[in-house]
Amino acid sequence: MARAARISAGIGLLAAGAAMLVLPGPGLLTMAAGATLLERDVPLVRRWVERVRGFLPGAATA
Repeated sequence: MARAARISAGIGLLAAGAAMLVLPGPGLLTMAAGATLLERDVPLVRRWVERVRGFLPGAATA
């Protein structure tokens, strides 16, 4: 049940963040939060997050 809730919340945050790219709001920050939730359960998102962290100086490695 917790896995389904994490995936649903992550997808919701990604969708809300994508909408905020054209609407007022912190779109990129919201999308990052959604990706962080999804990276535990979705291997594709995990690889994407690891790649993005490689570009950020001083980013924490999990």
